[in-house]
Order: sequence, then C-alpha cells, then structure tokens
Amino acid sequence: MTNHQLKRTLNFPMLTLYGLGTILGAGIYVLVGKVAIHAGIYAPISFLFAALLAGLSGYSYAALSAHLPKSAGEAVYIETAFHFRPLSILVGWMVVLTGIVSAATIANGFVGYLQVFVPITDFWAITLLILAMTGLAYWGVNESVWVTAATTILGIIGLLIILAYSVPAFTTLPERLPDLTPPSSDGNIWFGILLGAFLAFYAFIGFEDMVNMAEEVKQPEITLPKAIIAAIIISSVFYYLIALAAVLQLPQAELIASKAPMADILKQHNEDMAWFVSLISLAAIVNGALVQIIMGARVLYGMGKHQMAPLWLAAIHPVRKTPYIATLLIGLIVWLFASQFHLATLASITSFIIIMVFLLVNIALIKLIYSPASKDKFTAKPWVPITGVLMSLMFLGVQVYQLISGAIVIGH
Repeated sequence: MTNHQLKRTLNFPMLTLYGLGTILGAGIYVLVGKVAIHAGIYAPISFLFAALLAGLSGYSYAALSAHLPKSAGEAVYIETAFHFRPLSILVGWMVVLTGIVSAATIANGFVGYLQVFVPITDFWAITLLILAMTGLAYWGVNESVWVTAATTILGIIGLLIILAYSVPAFTTLPERLPDLTPPSSDGNIWFGILLGAFLAFYAFIGFEDMVNMAEEVKQPEITLPKAIIAAIIISSVFYYLIALAAVLQLPQAELIASKAPMADILKQHNEDMAWFVSLISLAAIVNGALVQIIMGARVLYGMGKHQMAPLWLAAIHPVRKTPYIATLLIGLIVWLFASQFHLATLASITSFIIIMVFLLVNIALIKLIYSPASKDKFTAKPWVPITGVLMSLMFLGVQVYQLISGAIVIGH
C-alpha cells in the first residue's frame, strides 16, 4: 500500500498505438455519414478542419507533457499553472467522469454488435465485457497496451481494406475535384462544413488520455510529445481518406441515411469482407472500453499520489505494478453506469466537460509561457494555445447552440 511507483514499460511505438486506439475507435465506421448530414459531399473538408482544431489542443498537451510527465496530467497542469488546489481537483474528477461515462457508453454500444454474432442478454454482455477489461487492466499495463495495440492494428487493417477497395474511386478524383471543391462565396455551404467540423472533432477526442500514462512511459519527456503528435497526424490522414472514399462511392442521400457507411462501401465490392469489417468494429469497441478503464484508473492514482484524492487510490499492486484499487473502483463504477443508467444526457454533458478541460489546459500553457518563473522552461509558441482557447470557446458556443436548438446530433 505504500509503494506508489508505476513500472515504466511503454516505448514510442506502443504509446502511439495506444493513442491511436483511443482516437480511431468504432466511431470512424459510422461518423462519416453523420458529418455528411451537415457538410454533404464536402465532409472530407470538415475532417480537415477538425484535425486542425484537435491539433491545437494536442500541441498544448504535448508541450505540457514534455515538462510535467505525470499521471493525472490535466490536474497537474492546472495545479502548476494556477496553484489553486480546488480547481485542480475539480479538473481531475472531470477527467475521471469523462472516462467512466465514455467506457459505459462504449459498453452499451458493444451489446448491439455482439448480438449480431452471439445471442446474449444486454446485462450479461455488458458484465462480461467490463469484467474482462477490468481484469486485464488489473493484470498489467504492458499486457493491456499489447491488447490495445493488437486491436488498434486490427482496426487499421480494416481501414486499409476499405481504402484498398476504394482505389478505383480515388482514380476518378481529378474529374470529381470540381464537385468536391466548395464555392468560396456560398456562406450556407461553408456554415454546413463548419458544423460538420464541430461534429467531426469528437472523432479526434482521445489523444488527451495519453498524458495519463506518463509514469509508465520510458523517457516520457521525449516520448510523450512525439507520440501525441504522431497519433493526431496518423488519425487525421485516415479520417480524411476514409471520408473521401465515402463521398466518392456512396450517393449523398445514401451516405446520410447509412448507419454503417464503411460496410455499405464494402458491400459494393465484397459481401464477406463487409462482415469482416463489422467484426473489426466489435474489436474497436472492446479496445475503447479498455483504454477508458486504464485512463480513469491512472487519473485516480495520480490524484491520490498528489493528495488530490484519498491516498489509498495510489496503491500499487506489489507484483502486477498496477494501481489495482483504482482500477477495480473504476471498473465497478463503469459497470454500474453501463447496466443501470440512461447515458444519452450524460454523454452530452461529458463532451461539454472535455472541451472545458481543453480550454483550461490551453490557458494553463499560456500562463506558464508568460510566467517569469517558468517562461524559460515552456518555450512553446504562444499563438497555438491562444488559438486553442478561442476554438474551445467556439466549441462551447456550439454545444450551447446544440442544447438550445437540438440541431446537431453528436455520436462517437
């Protein structure tokens, strides 16, 4: 109970795959159609804008993690910048809440996919998934990240299959380019692209989870920033190409109506391969639940270690070298949320909380850049977090607009 040191086992490739696993979840297989509701055939441009917006906050996370490589990263960043313990504790619990609700939402999504292959009740599907993922997270971080890496690679293989079958469509790009280029003078079209970008942004959420693995990373000051940026760049390329493949092959009305646009693309080429990609979607969901349980446990561990939560949450298993009490607690709460509560409202609140955290992290970096005590250490370009603050405020405005008008339906 007194040993609070995690085991450093993660290198750059493993951490990058872990980050990709948090970003490239099952959402990529369904989200393109939802973005097309607003952006139409210009959905790929929406993903480019979303990648730019995610990159701004990603830069701030990378800059802060290089100098403050700690579990409970966001809470530590806020504490270092503002020295206001109540705000740091609040941010830590906000991050934990987002992980719990996200994992519970993912667990509910798992039910529908699993029932396609196996007849099982909702309760037992959720219970078995969370038991397995909590047990794996308890067993060891190296084992957990290897599973995450394997399912992430499987997910990437699925995307590469889709892109391979889309090569003939890509060859038509030169003649289709005029149709895919929005007119600069049409404000309504650009507003739709912007709304699509706000929705597509949620496909990039997940890179921030990487900083909470800091105390299990080898040379975190170097590895963490590189892995965060690499994960955002790689996922951005995949999202853009997948969106492009969708708009080139599916009529707009069909794309908007589709619940599984990637499967619909493959059905045009190979029915068996469409079934295989559905199976990959199931693996991606399992991966998402595991990542969120690992992340939530590390935040609780870090908060306990930094006296922002009860000290017993920082307990490390003497053999497995994992924060076992925090892991079991997160698993139990996720199971309660997934099996007992209606999560639609909680998921909406969670997305709002994530943007609030991004806003505070960007402000923290600005504060540290201009602080006399730390300005020599934090040499990041100030315009990046400043732009991140403005974009975060804009996103919060869109969230408020969504709540008032119900005009945007967000799903990840």
